[in-house]
Amino acid sequence: MAAEPEVLDELRRLRARVPQLTGALAASADGLVLAHDTPGVEPDGLAALTAAALGVAVRMADATGQGDFRELLVRGVHGYVATYAAGASAVLTLLAQDRVNVGRLHLEGRRSGTRIGELVDAATARGEPVAPARAPAKAASPPSRTRTARGTASSRATTQTPNTPTTSES
Repeated sequence: MAAEPEVLDELRRLRARVPQLTGALAASADGLVLAHDTPGVEPDGLAALTAAALGVAVRMADATGQGDFRELLVRGVHGYVATYAAGASAVLTLLAQDRVNVGRLHLEGRRSGTRIGELVDAATARGEPVAPARAPAKAASPPSRTRTARGTASSRATTQTPNTPTTSES
């Protein structure tokens, strides 16, 4: 993506404006890394988790009539994870220390999300791919052995999987 250096510059400027940020990542809505400045955090895994959280947040906002997704904030014992919409097809995820000013985090995150969205949307309009090209994947390793639950055949047959829908006929 030709906008990748510009997106990375925006992430670095954002981290300079909010010193309590410990990482910043721009990703496509389907979990592909566009650019990242995430020391100590694996960006591909964070992008995948962001896509999963985004899916839930979008569904929750829709189900409750709150409109289109704008942002998601998670507070943990050691800090925050904030995700902001970035245009039509990207998101910005920020990692911040617990002592961050949350108002400042939102202000700067929203601004950067808007800027990154403009960059990504412009690149998309020019027909450029949304995510950078990936190196070919390594050959898959053979499947590993898994352990199975022990018990009698009858107890396994009557155990129902928790998310399996059941039907009753009348």
